[in-house]
Amino acid sequence: MNILPQQIKSLVNYGPRDYRLETLPLPEPKSRELLVKVGACGICASDVHCWHGAPMYWGDGNPEKAWVKTPVVVGHEFYGTVVGYGEGALEHFGVSPGDRVIAEQIIPCNQCRFCKDGKYWMCEKHDIYGFQTQDSDGGMTEYMLFKANSRVHKIPDTLTHEECALIEPFACAVHAVNRAAIEFNDVVVLAGAGPLGTGMIQAIRLKNPKLFIVLDTIPERLALAKKLGADLVFNPLEQDVDAEVRKLTDGYGCDIYIEATGNPLAVNQGLQMIRRMGRYVEFSVFGKPATVDWSIIGDRKELDVRGSHLGPHCYETVISFFEKKWFTAEGIVTHSFPLAEWEQGFAMASGRESIKVLLVP
Repeated sequence: MNILPQQIKSLVNYGPRDYRLETLPLPEPKSRELLVKVGACGICASDVHCWHGAPMYWGDGNPEKAWVKTPVVVGHEFYGTVVGYGEGALEHFGVSPGDRVIAEQIIPCNQCRFCKDGKYWMCEKHDIYGFQTQDSDGGMTEYMLFKANSRVHKIPDTLTHEECALIEPFACAVHAVNRAAIEFNDVVVLAGAGPLGTGMIQAIRLKNPKLFIVLDTIPERLALAKKLGADLVFNPLEQDVDAEVRKLTDGYGCDIYIEATGNPLAVNQGLQMIRRMGRYVEFSVFGKPATVDWSIIGDRKELDVRGSHLGPHCYETVISFFEKKWFTAEGIVTHSFPLAEWEQGFAMASGRESIKVLLVP
């Protein structure tokens, strides 16, 4: 039996640009809680935005309105191995010691109207791992707790380390693609071939639309998008992408536009590019507000605009797709850093040279 350490290293968020690698006591699981040894934790765009002080996380300077509740251990794209448990936890989650597991990033209350209606991912009173309270400390640590209300999934031994680390972001990607309701005769444009975009590309390819176009400003990402299944790729910095899409659609525009860049300019780009009565799916978390002419949505085009939040009911799908080799992690996890080098990891995740960056305790 492995002897667990009494002290662990954890990356703790105290405020914008105030993250500290600290030594903390090993957390002790309570009733129906799992103690998990973290295998890896990805650095998400939302982690980068939070670190840089984006107003949506910090209440635009008003601490009372801040969404993030500090101090909190950072990280929501984690997976790990069960090494301890509280009373009833193994039966509650249907797992055993030594199992590889992942918890969805949301910890729903199971009491609000959304939870009672089965829409747990929109829970009114939820916690979020890595952002909101010390009761939901995240995965940029050596060991963490999966709380009793967590939604936990077992990971088969056949998945690689990189595939395990991509389950959470790819679950979000699959949910966004499901929200698009793609049909065989659709022309689909995806803006953004970053970490989430690479998951969307693979999911959209499985939907087999008539024409599938990916937009990005980084040539290496466009090359990967083509390899993963895009029919065509365009760089908005080098081409008039609206004109190119209209040439391919008899002047009408695309049927579906999915925004996954995090750049406010991509919002207006999509509203201009999409045909009348088309479907626009907004996925991104923005560092600053996006401003558009809303008359395009209503009076001019009567668009169907949909949001996409988290990855509900998609974790098992992603795990299955990796098992079947319908999804790949090849070329997507580009960098890994030990937890002690978290600053280098965040810097790399903020730049254009990486796709998915992992911290490995």
